[in-house]
Amino acid sequence: MFKPLLSGVAIAIGTLAMAGSAMAEYPERNIQGTIQWGAGGATDNVARSLTPHVEEVLDTTIVLTNRAGGTGVIGMNHVMRQRADGYNLLYGAENPQLYPLMGLADFTYDDMHPVNIIGQGLVVIAAHPDSPFDNFSELLEHANENPGELRMGGTGAGGLPSTIHAMINAVGELDVRTVTFGGDGPGVTALLGEHIDFMPLSLSAVAEQIRGGRLKGLAVITSEELESLPDVPPITEALPDIESFLPWGPFWGVFVHEDTPDDIKATLEAAYSEAVDSDEFREFLDNFGGAPLNLSGEEAQQYLDNWQSVTAWAMHDAEAETVKVSPEELGIPRP
Repeated sequence: MFKPLLSGVAIAIGTLAMAGSAMAEYPERNIQGTIQWGAGGATDNVARSLTPHVEEVLDTTIVLTNRAGGTGVIGMNHVMRQRADGYNLLYGAENPQLYPLMGLADFTYDDMHPVNIIGQGLVVIAAHPDSPFDNFSELLEHANENPGELRMGGTGAGGLPSTIHAMINAVGELDVRTVTFGGDGPGVTALLGEHIDFMPLSLSAVAEQIRGGRLKGLAVITSEELESLPDVPPITEALPDIESFLPWGPFWGVFVHEDTPDDIKATLEAAYSEAVDSDEFREFLDNFGGAPLNLSGEEAQQYLDNWQSVTAWAMHDAEAETVKVSPEELGIPRP
């Protein structure tokens, strides 16, 4: 009479063992990595530099695809609609934390799981080397005397350039025309071709061009001069009051569907943590104008919440046209 019971127990144990074995084999196939910005930009460069180190840890291939558009909404929405099995990752920047504020989407990174907040970048306002402006003070003076004349490169509502523009307008006035591109890469190309006059950019996207003289730095979004760009003044020289928003910068992270099994989340977190901590990738970030953060779990969520709070309220207080909903209405606390 005990045989059926024992058989049932044996089957159950066997099933659990098989399930455990299957989970332990993750990943069993290639992983898809979606980059929410175009080729050549900061997020694309960081993703493509980090991924080989992750592939080595996981012993698999991560197939990277750029899905730009909608200030990153298209790429993020694509990943959120895939199966929650750990085989679809999002390489993203800071923009989703502002989507509800801009009326672009009703989701943020709160609707995904942060595998790793990879690092944070610095921002530089760049121009063509033949630009008549040698610093941001000169550009600002010209813009005030000739409103609406200068062309600023942008990446859409909620992108890095629009956020910097809002911060500047919160303490001064910068009346320019915005030419929108699908990411840093196309914007840099337009800047090199003198199709626009200037563009706020992640330093990681243009550090080499500035050092090589192919672009000119007018200001770094810091309160002090950077050792890596000794001839580029901090923006506080042109706008002392902007210091209240500093330090500030873009960030990069990798995310997975929030319903992904916990063991797969843990595997991904461990792999990306090891990869970000590698000497080769840290050297890349340093040369690229960024700094490693390597945050996961609760630390990653705290970072995301704080960045959202500081940026959303800065843009709200600047009365930026791109702000459609008050941070207070969205439950975003003041910093």
